[in-house]
Amino acid sequence: MKVEHPYTIDPDYSKPVAYFCMEYAIHQPLKLYAGGLGFLAGSHLRSAYQLRQNMVAVGILWKYGYYDQVRRSDQTMDVLFQEKVYGFLKPTGIKFSIMVSGQPVWVTAYYLPCNVFNTVPLFLLSTDLPENDYLAKTICHRLYDPNPETKIASAILLGIGGCRLLEELKWSPEVYHLNESHALPLGFFLYNKYKDVNEVKKRLVFTNHTIEEGGNQKFELWLLERMGFFCNVPVTEVRALTNTTGHELNLSLGVMKLSGIANGVSVKHSEILSSAWKKHDVCPIISITNAQNFNYWANMDMYEALKSEVPEDIMRYKLAGKEQLFEWVADQNGEILDKNILTLVFAKRFTGYKRPDLLLHDMDRFHSLMSDSNRPIQIIWAGKPYPADYASIGIFDKIVNVCKKYNNCSVLAGYEMRQSKMLKNGSDVWLNNPRIGHEASGTSGMTAAMNGSINLSIADGWFPEFAKDKVNSFVIPHADSHLTDHEQDLLDANNLYEILEKEVLPMYYDYPDRWLSIIKTSMTDIMPYFDSDRLARDYYKLVYKGVG
Repeated sequence: MKVEHPYTIDPDYSKPVAYFCMEYAIHQPLKLYAGGLGFLAGSHLRSAYQLRQNMVAVGILWKYGYYDQVRRSDQTMDVLFQEKVYGFLKPTGIKFSIMVSGQPVWVTAYYLPCNVFNTVPLFLLSTDLPENDYLAKTICHRLYDPNPETKIASAILLGIGGCRLLEELKWSPEVYHLNESHALPLGFFLYNKYKDVNEVKKRLVFTNHTIEEGGNQKFELWLLERMGFFCNVPVTEVRALTNTTGHELNLSLGVMKLSGIANGVSVKHSEILSSAWKKHDVCPIISITNAQNFNYWANMDMYEALKSEVPEDIMRYKLAGKEQLFEWVADQNGEILDKNILTLVFAKRFTGYKRPDLLLHDMDRFHSLMSDSNRPIQIIWAGKPYPADYASIGIFDKIVNVCKKYNNCSVLAGYEMRQSKMLKNGSDVWLNNPRIGHEASGTSGMTAAMNGSINLSIADGWFPEFAKDKVNSFVIPHADSHLTDHEQDLLDANNLYEILEKEVLPMYYDYPDRWLSIIKTSMTDIMPYFDSDRLARDYYKLVYKGVG
């Protein structure tokens, strides 16, 4: 099999690039994603296709996906791992072996044809072959398996297996783009091939998506070496290449020591990254702010109404979106919501720093908010914690139990792409309240704005590059980041209640023309900078051109 793009490559984007990512959110039927990293990767692949770029993507075909978010009998959250079968993926017939823990593991690949979802070529690796024992097959079973050895094996599969696949395909990239550090074994594969770290740096680039400790993985060197993570590069040399002095390797540091250039995913995130890593003498770090694919995510009817300057049509489409969403809510939760009431949505991956339960910090204030008949509000939560993140699952269950007491708030299970689109299309306000300094980008608010939902957010991640308070969004004043987490939560929750009670709700009910003005400005300002076409151009212009 040969790599073939279904279009003539644009000369501006002719340099061949191989894009490696552990997850891809391309369309609802292909469940290979957990959260924002996958949503970003999916939009990037769509825009690379639209711009006729010479890119090929590599990932893993997760047999059970991430997980299916379901409910127990009492409505609290449960985790289901169900086998996924995709008739639209094509077997390549390619088979080769890689070494994991000193044993050969057979690998095959499946191909997502470009015209299925309008993406650049995507090849998905699998070890689910009869030649492998059960342990080898499990490498591609679950995205982000909590077992450290399975995580390492999946990194070897993506990094080394991906390079071997490209050799089998006889496709020679000039640039290898690691979208997060999971595929770091690729860097050691290249070093083992060229025996010169400068040759590796000419070819390798890196995007970091988080400053959180959990997202910048560390593993014991002895375990990595035993499992074949370093592709036969001696561990003493690994230490020298990655500036590792302790007994653990930080994967993000390792990639930044082997890459020619790296980028953060917002201006603020890049500044934090540069400050955090400058003492380690890593590669240059620039900023390429994340973006999402407009053609896929935007409410085109609302944009047509925006062009025609018929304000009644914009609100008519918003009400239609609310009706569709509320049918979904009624089916899941048995609650009939009112399309004429302001509807606020918090929907994203559930994790501690994103604070899904900040609205519940003061239950007296929350009850007052939910019981106000003069300026009523409806609230919908949705989001998937990591399946082993029991603290975040506990937050989900806490919100479920609170919502049982109110008929104007709901929690949805199964937060995937179709539901994400409905929530953005049907919400009036999109809430984002991370603990300041922890959100690298947070792209859900971008697609919310593309659907006429007004962002209510703390100024973190991408948001400071967009927000004009009470012009295209509402900015929540945030607490000093040097305060304790408890103090920050107390102050930020109070500010959130204040802005809802004194600004957001009064404007929605008492000044509808002003509300519509914010919607229109938000929809206008989000384009074109936060469309992933800009992002795909920036990577070629600012990252790929400097290497290879």
